[in-house]
Formats: sequence, C-alpha cells, structure tokens
Amino acid sequence: MRPNIFHARRLCHFVAGIVLACTVIAADRASAEVTDVAQLGFSVSESAHIAAPGDKIYAALITPQHWWSGKHTFSGNPANLTFDAKAGGCWCETMPDGGSVEHMTVVFVSPGKTLRLRGAMGPFQEMATTTVMTWSLKPSGDGTDVTLVSATGGYTKGGLQGLAPILDRVFGEQINRLKTYVETGAAAPN
Repeated sequence: MRPNIFHARRLCHFVAGIVLACTVIAADRASAEVTDVAQLGFSVSESAHIAAPGDKIYAALITPQHWWSGKHTFSGNPANLTFDAKAGGCWCETMPDGGSVEHMTVVFVSPGKTLRLRGAMGPFQEMATTTVMTWSLKPSGDGTDVTLVSATGGYTKGGLQGLAPILDRVFGEQINRLKTYVETGAAAPN
C-alpha cells in the first residue's frame, strides 16, 4: 500500500507543477493567443499597448531591421532586412553571400492604421503554406493598441496544428520587441 501512496503523491506534485507552470505562462502571455487550430491551418493573435502615437509605431513597424530579432532571420542579422511599404512591396532580406530572401509581400497599407502582408516566413517557405499577417493600430488612452493577427494555411506532412504554438511565441516576442523599440528607442537584445 505504501508504494501506491508514494506514487500518488508524486503524481499530484507533478500535476500541480504543470498547473503552476501553465498559470505562470498564461499570466506572462495574457496578450497572446492561438485563436484557432486545425489540420490545415491556424490563426494567432498578439496585442500590446504601446505608449506612442500610431504614426510613430507605423514608422517603426516598416523598419523591422531596428526591432525584429536576428534569431528569426536567415542571415542572423536584422540589419539585412528591408521593407517596401506599398502594395506589392517586399519584406526582404539580403544574405552575406549575395543571396536574398522574400519573407512576405505587402498587400494592404493604410499608414498609421493597418498593414497587411502575405507570404511564407522562415521554415514555412519549405512547405506548401501561406500566412496572412495583419497589423492593426488603434488610438487608446495614452498611446496605441497594436494587434497582430496571423492566419496560416496550407499543407505540410503531419499537419500544421503543431506549428501554431511556435509561431505564437515568435510573433509574441516580435510584438514585445516592437514595443520596447518604440517606447525606449533601443532594440531589445537578441
């Protein structure tokens, strides 16, 4: 009987640890959410209140080389990112060997309000997928509420549902980096 009590206590401690970890993660990521997930696609939403006007945030948004993480580039250096903020424009990256990468194409621009892009970023480029990324800026109190909604769909072996939490974390990190850059004038360390 004692071994069963011991195992039951260990199981309770294990479950309590998972619940506590999930609570801490949820509290830390209150502005992030995987909003829908299915075999062939998913959507995520990230939001942050940034203490700045929409025009200032938009100006930063279209200069990702100042705030985007180098960990999420092909070259490892966000300074290699370029952004042409007009319909048909490219969010691109130059490579040290003379190569280049098209991350996304701009499909809608309303300066200071909305920016929408379409394409396949990072590892999604090797899959038959596409992502639509919409940045929305709305005045609120002493600043602007910034929301990033991303919908990804298509095909990859095994389905896309397992990739939703990964993209959610990456985009959550980027919106926080944008907030830090706009509010402090300095990029967060990589």
